[in-house]
Amino acid sequence: MFCFQCQETAKNTGCTVKGMCGKPEETANLQDLLIFVLRGIAVYGERLKELGQPDHSNDDFVLQGLFATITNANWDDARFVAMIQDGLARRDKLKNSFLAAYKAKHGKDFTDPLPEAATWTGSSSAFAEKAKSVGILSAANEDVRSLRELLIIGLKGVAAYAEHAAVLGFRKAEIDDFMLEALASTTKDLSVDEMVALVMKAGGMAVTTMALLDEANTTTYGNPEITQVNIGVGKNPGILISGHDLKDMAELLKQTEGTGVDVYTHGEMLPANYYPAFKKYPHFVGNYGGSWWQQNPEFESFNGPILLTTNCLVPLKKENTYLDRLYTTGVVGYEGAKHIADRPAGGAKDFSALIAQAKKCPPPVEIETGSIVGGFAHHQVLALADKVVEAVKSGAIKRFVVMAGCDGRQKSRSYYTEVAENLPKDTVILTAGCAKYRYNKLNLGDIGGIPRVLDAGQCNDSYSLAVIALKLKEVFGLDDINDLPVSYDIAWYEQKAVAVLLALLFLGVKGIRLGPTLPAFLSPNVAKVLVENFNIKPIGTVQDDIAAMMAGK
Repeated sequence: MFCFQCQETAKNTGCTVKGMCGKPEETANLQDLLIFVLRGIAVYGERLKELGQPDHSNDDFVLQGLFATITNANWDDARFVAMIQDGLARRDKLKNSFLAAYKAKHGKDFTDPLPEAATWTGSSSAFAEKAKSVGILSAANEDVRSLRELLIIGLKGVAAYAEHAAVLGFRKAEIDDFMLEALASTTKDLSVDEMVALVMKAGGMAVTTMALLDEANTTTYGNPEITQVNIGVGKNPGILISGHDLKDMAELLKQTEGTGVDVYTHGEMLPANYYPAFKKYPHFVGNYGGSWWQQNPEFESFNGPILLTTNCLVPLKKENTYLDRLYTTGVVGYEGAKHIADRPAGGAKDFSALIAQAKKCPPPVEIETGSIVGGFAHHQVLALADKVVEAVKSGAIKRFVVMAGCDGRQKSRSYYTEVAENLPKDTVILTAGCAKYRYNKLNLGDIGGIPRVLDAGQCNDSYSLAVIALKLKEVFGLDDINDLPVSYDIAWYEQKAVAVLLALLFLGVKGIRLGPTLPAFLSPNVAKVLVENFNIKPIGTVQDDIAAMMAGK
């Protein structure tokens, strides 16, 4: 195996024996083969579009295939084998459609060479061996490999967001078309300029996709509101839901209503507490625990069933006993866990097994008390725009620091807690994603009633932070978003954070600090391009970075 798609990759170069996330070599290789098959699907999909006969029958499969390979999403080899088999069948069906369309248009058979991803075939017994030759290192040139992987990794993040929007009935053909264009591009010999252009186009598509998901979520569940979220527990048995999928959240709340079973969020599902549609349920108690990497002890002490709706599932440790209470759904898979099937057309997922099991479980063990505040997405913040602008004009707020992104296990991530603790009292932290757990329970106070930590929501709600920045740019009559009193101190871990980063670059944001380390998939030459064009920089010491940010550097 060779995997360097997450921030915790071994020695910041690449995992070669077993993933630092816990991913076995066999699983990593199957994921590589699935991406290889998706490239083949894209080759034919793109060619059919060129012939004027676009085929969108595989759009969902491509999104889900990319999403399934995100860090900490799916650990089930059998699921990957099934997806590869399905992908090969889909690819060959597309191939037949393309060959027929080509002959009909040109009056002759297609005989041009095709990339191996479009032609290779084999039974499941050949998957393991084939997977070894189609991974990341199959691109010999380091810079080509870097640019291709930067694109693929960004695509995985965009696919995750697009999938969430599609589940709610929101999609755009331009997003699905770009997925095929980008995947197919990695089978071609393109110039560096062409590959860089595609990476930047991926950033633009990330903006489009996050805007679409924001529209999907707010249209369906209302605009997030400022909310005090309970972090204690009740006396009833409960179900803990983690991940990002709000439709799963809605269906679980509806099915548990009146059952005597409470519902709690965990990790990136915390922002569900901010949506008006979910507040009507009295059995929606609040949030339990912290960030994704703390889930082993927190899932243990919760006592009831746990539902994983997206990535951020950590392998169980030997001492953990909750596997029989662990449920997965959507793209998530884990050997030994129960999987909740996809919803039938026009219907809902069936969570009756979780509810029945929850009724037999003791209530959660209380691990903390009190509340945390959130719900500062763009609609809510813009409603407070006059108050925010006045605070800036009066000097009460000197600077905004965007500390969005991911959390992780490395001790070096204490940097973000220390930055939050040591920022001057006239600064406001804008956050989204699980990075918030490094400081959202600190008592940092407020500025004239404006909390010093404004949590916009999930990682995809980083879009809200961009909307807020663009609105402030307009209000202050600035020509350049980089002239705002805003600094970017971003934490990254996985592929959705990369999509957010590319989105910020597309919007022209410069001077981003990125940590705890720069991505291993950036070759020295590619990193140099980002530094020279966007002034991306690694984090430094807490004191030096705070001083530089306050000076606008």
